[in-house]
Formats: sequence, C-alpha cells, structure tokens
Amino acid sequence: MKRLVYISLLLMFCGAARGQQLPVYSQYLYNKFLINPAVAGSDGYTSYNLTARQQWVGYSDAPKTFSFSGQTRLLKRSYILRQQSPGRQVYRPSTDGRVGIGANVFSDRNGLILRTGFQVSYSYHTWVASATQLSFGLAFTGTHYKIDEKSIDLENPDDPWFNNDLRKGVFFPDAKFGIYLLSEDYTIGLSADQLFESAAKIGNPMYKELVIKRHYYLFGSYIFDINYLDDLEPSLLFAVSEQLTPQVDIGLTFIHDQQFWAGLSYRTGKTIIATLGAKYENLFFGYSFDFTMQEIQRVTYGTHEFTMALKFGDNTRRYRWLDRY
Repeated sequence: MKRLVYISLLLMFCGAARGQQLPVYSQYLYNKFLINPAVAGSDGYTSYNLTARQQWVGYSDAPKTFSFSGQTRLLKRSYILRQQSPGRQVYRPSTDGRVGIGANVFSDRNGLILRTGFQVSYSYHTWVASATQLSFGLAFTGTHYKIDEKSIDLENPDDPWFNNDLRKGVFFPDAKFGIYLLSEDYTIGLSADQLFESAAKIGNPMYKELVIKRHYYLFGSYIFDINYLDDLEPSLLFAVSEQLTPQVDIGLTFIHDQQFWAGLSYRTGKTIIATLGAKYENLFFGYSFDFTMQEIQRVTYGTHEFTMALKFGDNTRRYRWLDRY
C-alpha cells in the first residue's frame, strides 16, 4: 500500500499523466482568466463564471473539477480632492480605470488525490494603439493536496508512513504571471503558472521529487466577419510544462449574432472537442464534449464540461472600455 500511494503521488506531482498536475479545461476560450491573470477586467465587464468538468465518465476515480471565478475592473466611479497649486483645488478620479482584479477557487479530484485551490489576481491595462489593449497580470495562488484515505484499505491504519502530512494535507503557495493583448478582432495571451515550483514538505527526503512543475500557456484567436450576423473564430492553445509534454488545441467556432455559438477542436493526444453555447440577456451557457480516440474511450462515455457565466455592465462598462475609460 505504501508503494501504491507513493506511485500515485509521483504521477500527480511529476507529471507522468500529461497535463493533469493542474486542472484541464476545454472551454478556456470563454473564460481565459482561468489560465491567464492578465485577463482580469480586460473587457470592462464584471463577470462570474461557474465550471463543472467530469473527465472520462464511467471510469473509476477519473478527474473531476469544479471551479468558480469572478473578475472586474476598477472604474472612474469616485473622485477625490487634490491640491494642484496654492488657492486652487480640483477633483480628480480616484482611479484611472486601468486596474483589474479577480479571484478563482476550485476543487479537483484525480484518483486518490484531492486538491482545493484558490487564486487572487491583480492586472494592469494600458493602450498600445487606438483599439488595442495590452494587459499585465500577477496572481498569488495556493493549493491544498490531500490523500483520500477513505478510498484506501490499509492493512495497518496506524502505519507511521501514512500518519504524516499526507493524511491531513499539504499546502503549496505559488504565483502566476500573464500578458494579454486584446483588440476588437484578435486576442493573444502568454502566461506562466507555478512560478516558484513549490515542493511538498512531508518529512521524508525521499519525496523531494514531489514538486509542482512550472506550466506555460500560449493562446490566440481571431474573428473573421462572414456577414452582418455571423462570425468565424479560429483559436489555438499551446500548453507545456517543464517535463516538455506539450498539449495543443486547434479549434474553429461559428458565432451567430453574438447569441449562439458552436465549435470543434482537436487536442493532441487524439481528442476531439465539440462545444455549444448560448446567451440569454446577461447569462451565458456553454457545454463541451471531449471524445478521445485512445484506448480508454472503450470504457468511458467521454468527458463533459458545463459552464455558466453572469456578466454585468453591458451598457455602461463596455462603452467606457471602448472610450478608454
């Protein structure tokens, strides 16, 4: 049993299972904040997003992820009195509308490993052209890892090896950095996660290899106008970790009247992803289905991901963003 738990940890922390050190999302295009902190407040909306993902339905102990995030931009809402010169007082905005903030919490299970994490982000936005915005973001992250002892049948429940921090959990503080370029027609983002590569401190030098490796994300998309109501949006995501196990998503999405969308993507590793979505007033709904052409598909019903987003400020904040606040 010791060996089983140790092997599970190595797979978890050292990345032998490609891309599963951190949660994987198929609908990142509609909530880029999950992989890049610079996105926080970039479009001027206040938005909340809920994501539920079940990987490999029907397969025992398959990865399962729940995530809730929120982001906004600090606008010119209040004014403060400033002394410019003797005898002259003027009111200036208390903020210039360039700062965004965001937060994310998630719960993720992968086999015997239970993970609960959070992210708190700060972003700064500036203009590099008439309709092109450049954003920088920095986030503090924390993840709590724990072995699900209820799923393990120990021969000796008092085994001293298992009565350590693995049972009560270990906490990994870390950081994330991102750059984001946004215009009316295209987006480009680059981010690095787990900058400090935090290591597990569980009281035994043999487990010094249990490290959360650094991850990098590069994504981009471009909108082509077909006609007055319809658009096509090709997209690309390149993700890689320090183990040099790259993942590439290549997709194409059809958008009708900014109200309905449908997309198809291919992910390296022989996975096809179909996406559907709709908007009703300020509510957004999305669903994706991942079908893998690998051997595991014979014993699963695919991967399902549901998202729901709530956005505020379509009338005021959006126009303020276009007017550069």
